[in-house]
Amino acid sequence: MSDFTGKFFVPSDENFVEEAFSRAFNKRRPTDRLPSAVLRAADVDDVIAGVKWAKANNLAVTVRSGGHSWAAWSIQNDTLLIDLEHLHNAGYDEETGIAWAEPAIQGGNVLDPFLAERGRFFNGGHCPPVGVGGFLLQGGQGWCQRGWGWAAESVVGVDVVTAEGELVHADANENSDLYWAARGAGPSFPGIVVKFYLKTRPRFGYVGHNVQIYDMADFSEVMEWMYHADKNLIGPDVEIVCVSLTPPSMNGEPRKRVLAVTGLALVDSKEAADEALAPFQQCPAIDRALVNEPNEATSLAERREDQIRMNPEDHRWYTDNIWVDGDPKEVVERIRPLFADIPEEEPEAFAIWFGNGLMRPLPDMALDMQTPAYVASYFVYNDAANDVRNREYLNGAMAYAQPVTTGQYLGDSDFTNRQLKFMSDKNFEKLQGIIANWDADGRFVRYLAKDPANINKNHWQL
Repeated sequence: MSDFTGKFFVPSDENFVEEAFSRAFNKRRPTDRLPSAVLRAADVDDVIAGVKWAKANNLAVTVRSGGHSWAAWSIQNDTLLIDLEHLHNAGYDEETGIAWAEPAIQGGNVLDPFLAERGRFFNGGHCPPVGVGGFLLQGGQGWCQRGWGWAAESVVGVDVVTAEGELVHADANENSDLYWAARGAGPSFPGIVVKFYLKTRPRFGYVGHNVQIYDMADFSEVMEWMYHADKNLIGPDVEIVCVSLTPPSMNGEPRKRVLAVTGLALVDSKEAADEALAPFQQCPAIDRALVNEPNEATSLAERREDQIRMNPEDHRWYTDNIWVDGDPKEVVERIRPLFADIPEEEPEAFAIWFGNGLMRPLPDMALDMQTPAYVASYFVYNDAANDVRNREYLNGAMAYAQPVTTGQYLGDSDFTNRQLKFMSDKNFEKLQGIIANWDADGRFVRYLAKDPANINKNHWQL
């Protein structure tokens, strides 16, 4: 293995399994999948050599950027797993405002502070340790996405190692089909992106945080109003997230699940945030709010700390998600079990409703699925004995929501459990043509699914 500068592991190595699962965030790990070899690439040359080695040894290739795929996309049989941990650098061009980032750089912990020092911002992901590679390839549901766009919309170019082991650049003018696919194809992208070029924007001067806490009995009234407010009252500089959570016990009292309505204003002053967040005070249930904080000065660093508390490492996870659409009253009824009926035995589990009511037109890229709201559920726990109960609850609640479900977002998906649409039929067909053009032999793995013949289809409509 002298062709590699980085470390190479095979099953006969004592620590092989540990290396295969290293940096895998979800401790609920598959027991029926394991790669044939692992390469912890030191640099781009190693990535190129790894692809060529896999070809010579008749293996497919999987890639790990940050390890935060809930389903562990990178762990598959008969593969070489290329771990990009050491590709974690970034740079910035003062003249163009374009930043570049390697795939394993942590968007919140590293890239955002790097850009903040330069007075710039790129709306990366919410969870600080997530690597930008998988996040961007799946579209990137980042800060203030409803108003400022998906993170993938800010990708202006990529450097890609192809199935032949060649390094190419792709943007709107060069290898434009690869560039199109890099913005939404997710883990079926026919190559390995080793560098992203990102359009940045001037950094905001003030971050204002609005929070109302409601009893779960007010869920329907509050959420139906949120549909109206998201679309008609709240401007594009505000991120809207409603969360079902169980706050820590106060004064020894039993923990109780509540609904938190949050707005995050990324603006230039407190006065601008006051104005941007004022519509939240019009909620018809505001007088019953258990907590009402109209505009608390905060920072993305503080918000990231909240994300770490809600997304702890070294835990087992079950997640699922849906794009929902329809009459708001029916939608709220259908998603209610995902928020209100979470088993009491799982107080750390939470669910989110992510406002997307402005419904901006998307550019021509692989990602093209969006609806006025995104709903996702996250179970975080330690006891493997709870796996079956948690999965049954989540599957049942998602089945109840099927009448208002259009599809799902790749970033929170697990096709080994449920398969849904994630892009239009037109885009999916175009993607298959790009894959055939760049990776006809299937060097790179496709979507990990229990039913590969029915990818990008809602399972209940087959």
